[in-house]
Amino acid sequence: MDEFSPRARRRGALLTWQHIASLPPSLSVVYCGGFNTQKESTTGRFLLGRSREHGVVGDMRDAWPNARVRKNVSLIRTYHGFKGTKQGPVEFLKLIFRALCLCWDRQTQDLHVDWILFRGRSLIPVSCEVVNDNIDGFYPSSHYPVFAEFMLPRSVRLIEASPENGN
Repeated sequence: MDEFSPRARRRGALLTWQHIASLPPSLSVVYCGGFNTQKESTTGRFLLGRSREHGVVGDMRDAWPNARVRKNVSLIRTYHGFKGTKQGPVEFLKLIFRALCLCWDRQTQDLHVDWILFRGRSLIPVSCEVVNDNIDGFYPSSHYPVFAEFMLPRSVRLIEASPENGN
């Protein structure tokens, strides 16, 4: 989403959610990307169903706090500006203070700006990871990607494996 304008992010979130809301309720949806804002922002609260935007409320869930296993939980920020975990002392103190303030609310224990949101009863986030891979200190992006694995119920079958396809 827009890197500089909170208004553009809110509008983009509303437009995307309206499209998702128009899909059949039985259809599972995964909505992921660089949202360029934290989950406690107006955009995040709207998508996660904790505030209204133009009279509607989102209904997505966040894979990160709902995953059974989370990897690299110490990386509370996904934006790192190509620096990796190296941060100046002032920034580090701000992060510690923010993390301590947020520890009272489980929903806000991270400062991720990259999220994997989902909707649907059949999706169960099994694991989630902030990926901090690099080659000799060089990162492919200014953001750490977030990876999630979902479990589907046995009743969901792949189309390729159906008898109609001759498999």
